[in-house]
Amino acid sequence: MKKNLLLTIIFYFALIISSYGAASTSSSGSSNYDKGATIIKKGKKLEEKGKIEKANKRYKKALKYLIKSNEEEPNQADTLNYLGFALRKLGNIEEAEKYYLLGLNIEPEHHGINEYLGELYINTNRMNLAKERLEVLKNCNCEEYDELKELIEKN
Repeated sequence: MKKNLLLTIIFYFALIISSYGAASTSSSGSSNYDKGATIIKKGKKLEEKGKIEKANKRYKKALKYLIKSNEEEPNQADTLNYLGFALRKLGNIEEAEKYYLLGLNIEPEHHGINEYLGELYINTNRMNLAKERLEVLKNCNCEEYDELKELIEKN
């Protein structure tokens, strides 16, 4: 009886620990990252519908979560990508570029960072640098390559 009770306690303790770990982590190690990423995605949908003011409110809100995420777990490429994205969308080009470049130092072939940094370069009339980002993506067989290539061809 004592053995069964002990095994039951150990089982529940292990269950609690494993469920806590699963709930508190994400691809970048923080629920703040998850919240920020979700808000960014909602902002992008609003922007696609032409609701720029509402999208910008989302990007500002996402920044708060992403900054917290970066403080909790610094140097996560996905977090730096979305920090750069939100800042770029809000017009803070210099800061956005810094975050993108930090992210590339960690993960040089990160699809999202390469695409978004390429977009930043197009928007700042640095087409040669945008083409360098496209070159990094050329073998990824991903939508980021296609989207950046299309933007480069339009400009």
